[in-house]
Amino acid sequence: MSSELTEQQAFLVLNALPNIGPITLNRLLEDLGGDPRAVFTAGARQLESVRGVGPVITATITQWRDHFDLAREEERMAKADTAFITTRDAAYPKLLKEINDPPIGLYRKGSYTFDQPCIAIVGSRRTTLYGQATAKKLGTELARLGFCVVSGLARGIDTAAHEGALSVGGKTAAVLGCGIDIIYPPENLGLYRQIEATGAILSEFPFGRRADRQSFPMRNRVVAGMCEATVVVETDVSGGAMITARFAGEQGRLIFAVPGRIDQSTSAGCHQLIRDGATLLTGIDDLLSELNYLDGLRPSPIPDKPGAAPLAAAGLSAEEAAVWECFRGGAMLTPDALAAQTGLPADRLSSTLMLLELKRLVAKRADGAFEARG
Repeated sequence: MSSELTEQQAFLVLNALPNIGPITLNRLLEDLGGDPRAVFTAGARQLESVRGVGPVITATITQWRDHFDLAREEERMAKADTAFITTRDAAYPKLLKEINDPPIGLYRKGSYTFDQPCIAIVGSRRTTLYGQATAKKLGTELARLGFCVVSGLARGIDTAAHEGALSVGGKTAAVLGCGIDIIYPPENLGLYRQIEATGAILSEFPFGRRADRQSFPMRNRVVAGMCEATVVVETDVSGGAMITARFAGEQGRLIFAVPGRIDQSTSAGCHQLIRDGATLLTGIDDLLSELNYLDGLRPSPIPDKPGAAPLAAAGLSAEEAAVWECFRGGAMLTPDALAAQTGLPADRLSSTLMLLELKRLVAKRADGAFEARG
């Protein structure tokens, strides 16, 4: 009986039913009091009072067993160590709840709970060595600074971004355009397992669902929706990354595009985004400066290992080394705090900070404080 469904099971069934989009599902939940079980106990007249619901959707809901094998799905989830998180769960990405059509639930492998701000890095599957190197470098630097790097596990830019984050022990999440049990492309099996071990694999699609022309755009809206900003590294004008960027714009997120060669088709999409108002990105500082204007979005960097010396401290003068040492562990310090710690007078501290800035070891924040670069 439908009335015997638990709340979690009701969410799982609703999420899997065909021909019912996320917007309609969210309307059903809102109009029927928020309990997914009420959708299955409501009569046809009550269901069809919800905007967008007609006889076809009503029949799909009332005859849901013809469309979805709940017991089989739960068995698959148990064997694959997969959870199903809903918008009511703390582990559900918070920003994703704010978009117009959030998934009512997500399949998740991995234990990461998205407690750090997320940045998407997306781009073409057919990419250049320049694009791969750029995506990996951005993924590395963002992860080192404490951001979660989000992408789609595809060949090319996505793979490079995930690998960059993993290379420094950072967090990364892959959003799939197919069921969570399908690894595509198959050569990314090892990468899939690495992400599952330390981050998260997400999909809104039931087990066994193959990717198609509809599922990839749905995946792209999730990638953009769960992130503070989307960085497009390489794409042609018709690439899937352009769809992700469009969703980011519609959702009010920041959009960055990496410029490339003017005769390279894989950069044509990025150049179009820049012409259309995306922020040109030439390095991680371009993104950080934009986030600083929004205040409070910077996470804590990955801490140094105990006893480790700060990075890039070699070749500094005694005063530069003393100031640089204050930033061990990711501290953000005002000039007054630095003066108190180092004992340097204001004029010498100012010149020392300027030299450290020129050496790209520290950066001045919008609030006047300083911090070490990632």
